[in-house]
Amino acid sequence: MSGVITVTVAQTRGSVPREEGTAMQVTPHGQSGTIGGGALEYEAARIARQMLADGRDTQERTFPLGPDLGQCCGGSVTLMFQAGETTRAPTAPPLWIWGGGHVGRALAHVMAPFEDRTITVIDTTSDRMPPLPSGVLPLVAHDPLRVVDRAPQTADHIIVTYSHALDLALCDALLRHGFGSCGLIGSATKWARFRRRLASMGHEDAQITRIACPIGDPTLGKHPQAIAVGVAAALISPMATHAIGEKTG
Repeated sequence: MSGVITVTVAQTRGSVPREEGTAMQVTPHGQSGTIGGGALEYEAARIARQMLADGRDTQERTFPLGPDLGQCCGGSVTLMFQAGETTRAPTAPPLWIWGGGHVGRALAHVMAPFEDRTITVIDTTSDRMPPLPSGVLPLVAHDPLRVVDRAPQTADHIIVTYSHALDLALCDALLRHGFGSCGLIGSATKWARFRRRLASMGHEDAQITRIACPIGDPTLGKHPQAIAVGVAAALISPMATHAIGEKTG
């Protein structure tokens, strides 16, 4: 018998806290992930731990989200309880974060809990690679340009390195390689200079303007966590699939 029960939202009806496919893992003394919190999650964790104690492998339960459960969503949720850990298939494009500094680290920590995509953080030395959340992949590359070809052409990219020269080289390499979306940290002045340089490298304006710079939401401020929150909001918005940040003309 496994020491973990995976609880998955198998079916929903009406207003519910989380969508179908959402999952959490429950162990005898802890849990990771969330199916929406509140009384539903508390009861699901209780059932999962009872299954562990009883040696039970699987069961399915449907919960009306009404007064009996102390919730007022009004819908209903069917949960599948299964012994063992399961890994959700990615539903969003891979995310490559170029630079493990304050902003790169903050973005990795903001995005990792969604568990909907693979996340890779690239930096030039192991000393520059920060502690990363579980599931985020570190990639140490002395010459980051040599690993651009490893990225899927559907990937989202955030360029937040320590070097303007490296930032520019990555913009050039990614434009030649292809990407789903790409955001570059920096000011409007930096981006105006980069646009001229990229044009001189042979890139068409229509392609250059696919790179978003500055990134994030300027109304949130310049704190690394604020930048990360703004970028994450664009990445998870279904209306912003290819708009990591505002493009500047």
